[in-house]
Amino acid sequence: MAIERRMFKGAFLPTEVVELRQMCFTPGRLFEPGKYLAGELPDLAFEMGLVDRLPPVRGKNAEIRDENSPSETES
Repeated sequence: MAIERRMFKGAFLPTEVVELRQMCFTPGRLFEPGKYLAGELPDLAFEMGLVDRLPPVRGKNAEIRDENSPSETES
């Protein structure tokens, strides 16, 4: 018997980007696999275990730069 992994929507911030692994059908909309804000997905997707946290970003993409601040190369 497999271990079922269930999550609930409250475990995520509404602005957190999550990955929907499978299609999720609701009476009002069809959600295709991809990246969504947690607040956009229905509770059903979380209850069915279709949502995963994204791994942390590593490398140069992890650096957040403020475009208004002077760069290190300017003197």
